[in-house]
Amino acid sequence: MARAVVEARLAACANILPGPITSIYRWKGKVESAPERLLLIKTSRRRLAKLQAAIDRLHSYDVPEFVVLSITAGSRSYLAWIAESVK
Repeated sequence: MARAVVEARLAACANILPGPITSIYRWKGKVESAPERLLLIKTSRRRLAKLQAAIDRLHSYDVPEFVVLSITAGSRSYLAWIAESVK
């Protein structure tokens, strides 16, 4: 999934955090737990809709986690690199 979104220029970078992590969540009326991997994806606001569509298509879950954290500050060179990478 990470490689696919970077290759498609939907993301500049995707970090797969070491894991697995244990997630505890409510699903279909029951509390469940499962080992998961956390993926951080860097993209631009303009690519969000296409990125989410790709994650929905590629992910095995019915409802994959897709949460957007806005960048409030960052180095100009890094932000420019993200913008260039997703053109």
